[in-house]
Amino acid sequence: MNRDRTTMAEIADAAGVSLPTVSKVWNGRADVSERTRRRVEELMRKHGYRGRTPRQESGLIDVVFSEIDCSWEGEHIRGLEAAAFEADVRIVVSSLDHGEASRRRLLQRLRSGHTDGVILATETATAPLVAALSRLNVPLAALDPVARHADMPFVHSANFAGARAATAHLLALGHRRIGLITGLDQLVCSQARRDGFFAAHDEAGVSPDLDLVERGDYNTPSGITAGGRLLDRHHPPTAIFAMNDGMAIGVYEAARRRGVTVPDQLSVVGFDDLPGARWASPPLTTVRQPLREMGALAVRTVLGHADGGMLGTELVVRESTSPPL
Repeated sequence: MNRDRTTMAEIADAAGVSLPTVSKVWNGRADVSERTRRRVEELMRKHGYRGRTPRQESGLIDVVFSEIDCSWEGEHIRGLEAAAFEADVRIVVSSLDHGEASRRRLLQRLRSGHTDGVILATETATAPLVAALSRLNVPLAALDPVARHADMPFVHSANFAGARAATAHLLALGHRRIGLITGLDQLVCSQARRDGFFAAHDEAGVSPDLDLVERGDYNTPSGITAGGRLLDRHHPPTAIFAMNDGMAIGVYEAARRRGVTVPDQLSVVGFDDLPGARWASPPLTTVRQPLREMGALAVRTVLGHADGGMLGTELVVRESTSPPL
């Protein structure tokens, strides 16, 4: 720590504590042990930490999405707003739709110091942006990040367990040819869901058919395309697990175009349990991800009231799955 400006992340690393703990000490919160408080304060004095004056903030939290185009972001925002109201702060929601220009504008605004912290959602939690914000001594938290950064707390859900439960449900119904439509490979959640899919097969003693794996991008059109490729196989699957609800609805459309009925001829499972899942025809069996609760936990984390963490998922069985013919 020999640069002109020491960051909060560097203080946390030197003290061997989490970033939220340093934030709590800096803001004078009581929920830190006296021994930890003394160690952190001594490091701040030693390295001349010059963060902003405690609680001189604007009562504002910035939430940054890569894009805002579906109810997935909407459910997170509902939870963010509820927790922000409870903490008597406001949120400003923005996206990086315009790439580098959006990133520069965000950093320019944050340099003015008018924020209590920044929540970076999914693909926005990139190493360059995290580093730039850390240099500004802005408290950070990641929401379902693309990658995990050692110096930033994050909030996510039990993606592995959810995917394993979804696949186990299909296996228990008697399906043995189960298609998989993956999400964006670079996302931590995609990797965990893929691992859960294969773990369920392993636990059931069933060999998965690797020829029944197709790649999607979490948007409905990719579900139509990937689902169509699976259904056009010489030996098509009797069930498909799509890694989110949007792609699962795409599978519905691919099946409709081919005269394949759900669930009589094809069982379909999604992931997220967005509001539209229960109104699909037929209602979609899916893994409920606590999106609102994740948003609320992200707010508490960036304010130093929590240390992030993983929230549980739950399989919701509806009418899109049945035993194979």
